[in-house]
Amino acid sequence: MTGLFITLEGPEGAGKSTNREYLAQRFREHGLDVVLTREPGGTPLAERVRELLLAPADEPMASDTELLLVFAARAQHLAQVIRPALARGAVVLCDRFTDATYAYQGGGRGLSFQRIEQLECFVQGDLRPDLTLIFDLPVEVGLSRAAARGRLDRFEQEGLTFFEAVRSAYLDRAREVPQRYRVLDAGQPLSAVQRDLETLVPEVLERALG
Repeated sequence: MTGLFITLEGPEGAGKSTNREYLAQRFREHGLDVVLTREPGGTPLAERVRELLLAPADEPMASDTELLLVFAARAQHLAQVIRPALARGAVVLCDRFTDATYAYQGGGRGLSFQRIEQLECFVQGDLRPDLTLIFDLPVEVGLSRAAARGRLDRFEQEGLTFFEAVRSAYLDRAREVPQRYRVLDAGQPLSAVQRDLETLVPEVLERALG
């Protein structure tokens, strides 16, 4: 059996977690085995790496350190959660995956996309998401939403220029491989975003149920 790997991408405050739950409910209504997970994280060990990545610290983290930690957590996540779930035929809904690395470490930090691609191939082999949903919204709106949630993590403390670069990297990837990506307007009210998501449900069900 081969499952379906769907990733949800976007900046801070885009509503990925809420909409991931919505999609999971819709798929479960049709009897699908759904696994919800996230990056960085997804396993106890990978969640500890997540804490290192997100926690503000006195010692600045080198961009290459950040990149390698992201992929270290991803390797554990793939081995323990994602690959086993796909092998049993589940639909995996993952809050962020490697597109986030291209956006944050590539676009935001300015690291070489070629270097990221080399690590992607090393860690993932030929595994790529079947479908990637990009929840897009203006940077100022996303940061305002993130600030309303409370204390900002290490990434959320970055400035507008960083997040504009992140947004551009996401949208560039969607333009380059349009067959894998769907860009959703996350600046709309939640009900409108979920109406847009609803149009994707039949496509996913067809692919998941064969």
